Amino acid sequence: MEKGQDNQTSFAGFILLGLSSAPEFGGLLFPIFLFMYLISLLGNLLIIILIFSNSSLFYAPMYFFLSHLSLADLGFSSNTVPKMLHILVSQSNTISYNGCLAQLYFFVVFCTTDNFLLASMAYDRYVAICHPLHYTTIMSYKRCLLLASGSWLLSFSQGILYISTISKLSFCGSREIPHFFCDMHPLLKLSCSDTSSAETLLMIEGTATMLGPLILILLSYLFILSMVLKVPSASGKYKAFSTCGAHLTTVAIFYGSLMGTYIRPSSTYSGSRLKVASIFYTVVTPMLNPFIYSLRNTEMHEAMRRLLRLWFQRTRGIEDMR
Repeated sequence: MEKGQDNQTSFAGFILLGLSSAPEFGGLLFPIFLFMYLISLLGNLLIIILIFSNSSLFYAPMYFFLSHLSLADLGFSSNTVPKMLHILVSQSNTISYNGCLAQLYFFVVFCTTDNFLLASMAYDRYVAICHPLHYTTIMSYKRCLLLASGSWLLSFSQGILYISTISKLSFCGSREIPHFFCDMHPLLKLSCSDTSSAETLLMIEGTATMLGPLILILLSYLFILSMVLKVPSASGKYKAFSTCGAHLTTVAIFYGSLMGTYIRPSSTYSGSRLKVASIFYTVVTPMLNPFIYSLRNTEMHEAMRRLLRLWFQRTRGIEDMR
């Protein structure tokens, strides 16, 4: 026991091997991922600003959930991508033990929050299409606030569970993580402790957390599909499907990359496959969400025009005062 504790206390940190072991690819990959990260950052920030500065959008359930989804996506990508970019252009690829645990914690928090928010948005679409006359009553601001705050609180609780489990493990061998951030599977494989109970606990809890929202999403869209098929006009069907298409696109990309990676024991973990899947849900999905969700619809365009008009008026007023 003392030996394990000595190993734990003397352990300084980890070495993140990054996306590629070939340094010459760093100069090629860096501008690509930097551009994608900046687009994600600007797009999600713009959505949050537009929704919070416009009361009609903020109190609309769909946009209320979108603002929280954009906030989660901001944290999701900002938790992992800056370190990945640093590794691509620098020889410094180490991360401290506490820094690694913090990165894992926020990864779990933002990933889980995305799960619950996507389920809340599916429920919102179900109520809007299947129960339109009761929509304002069912999806009241109080209920939306409860769903959003519950998503964040449950996610923070899950992050604590993951970190408390990992912090009990000892790491006395290799410190090299074949990934661009501290993830669960590589950490379990590096540990010299018995990880069987930790793997069982985290796999059961992680599967329930992931599949629970996904089942709710699928059920919501089954009811939506049955309702839309009863609509007599083709234009009515198109309008109903168009309101759900963006959400289904995000769900397919997000869950498709997550499920093939995390609902499996760490013994079957593949470093290259995990890297590719991680790029989709940490870089690609947060970058695409602003475009496939909000920035292309008329309400967001109108909010953007109002914000620009207000900005120009204030700028002109300051210039006139001079």
